[in-house]
Amino acid sequence: MQKPFFLFLLLLGFSTYAQEPAVQTKKDTISTIEEKKEHPLSTGYYPIGFFDVDLKTIIKLNQYEGFRLGIGGLTNDKLFEKYKLGGYIAYGFKDRALKYSLGASARVNKEKKAWISLYYADDIKEIGTYDYLTDARVYSIFEPRLINIIQFYKYKKWYANIASELTPKILAEFRIEHSKVENVENYYFINDGIPYRNYKLAEATLSFRISPKTNFFTNEDGTKEYFDGFPKISAQITQGFKGIAGSDFNYTKFALKFDYYIKRTDLSSTNILLDGSLALGDVPLTHLFHAYPNQPNKEKLTQRFSVAGVQSFETMHFGEFFSDRLMMLQIKHSLRRFKLTEKWKPELVFITRHAWGDMSNTNRHFGIPFNTLEHLYNESGLELNKILFGFGLSAAYRYGYYNLPSFEENLSFKFTFNLKI
Repeated sequence: MQKPFFLFLLLLGFSTYAQEPAVQTKKDTISTIEEKKEHPLSTGYYPIGFFDVDLKTIIKLNQYEGFRLGIGGLTNDKLFEKYKLGGYIAYGFKDRALKYSLGASARVNKEKKAWISLYYADDIKEIGTYDYLTDARVYSIFEPRLINIIQFYKYKKWYANIASELTPKILAEFRIEHSKVENVENYYFINDGIPYRNYKLAEATLSFRISPKTNFFTNEDGTKEYFDGFPKISAQITQGFKGIAGSDFNYTKFALKFDYYIKRTDLSSTNILLDGSLALGDVPLTHLFHAYPNQPNKEKLTQRFSVAGVQSFETMHFGEFFSDRLMMLQIKHSLRRFKLTEKWKPELVFITRHAWGDMSNTNRHFGIPFNTLEHLYNESGLELNKILFGFGLSAAYRYGYYNLPSFEENLSFKFTFNLKI
């Protein structure tokens, strides 16, 4: 099966290279943007009087909580112009536990859209995730991976941050936080001969997001990208400090992401995403890196049928690989949409994803079995999107060093969801 996919990669690369460069697109200006009416699904908030309801908090589904129902949001300038009160409360019907967050923000610079915030949160998080702070400011209507996630940890944390639009092209955020981590998995981290099941962490994080060809307009609802120009570069560094308020570990984490998009005169497009992460020091598995796996841990293909992610590895099983250094490359090539009728225009997308990683001192992690990615992980496939009501189909195949014994084990078949507001 490797030869056909090698041919697929060659064809994909040739198609990417051969087509004409993008036409110049007229950018929106702030004056024209201010006249546009916001759609609630484009910002993630639905205004009700002086309170903007956060649509992301209403309903979620995952393997640990089952159905999670909640409500949350922020006050808007109808109550206070320079201040915000916000938070959420949610309940998981499977774990029968309440989660919540509460805090406040104050604007310190109107021109730079600079806000300082103080929040407390009691919630759960997926093991192995490392989020860019500035990416969280861009709303995503749908979180497809969330349905399949199986490994979480509990946390209680205080955090304070300052976020600002330094220029219309640069978002920045600085955060300090102190958290108490409780493992729900049977996991222990060995540090200086001492096994830690629960631990305290003190961190400081600095994050930037540079979009040299993107025009931003920011209001109390968050940041909306009206002209989606590329490239986009995200950079982040996190320092963990031992001994602050009883924190247990010293470590440093770096992350850098490059996102480039090419749109052509024939209405095809190519998106290239390159992401790298590095952790140094005493870092438990909960705070290391995975490659965003999205393959349910089931034997049969029909049992694994679920929702495809946007940037996830569809053939990689949850909990299969963890790394303290990781690089990922993803290339998506979209053909011009097929015009079957005026309203029915499906889209065919070719995708190839690759990951390489490794981990030092794997013997410090006990209780959760996992592999490392010192060999290149490969998967390729295609999506047929927007077949009906935003739904489509996705198929991907795993090949190379981590190829599994049977054809069915290497195959992923899922549905996609793309909604344009």
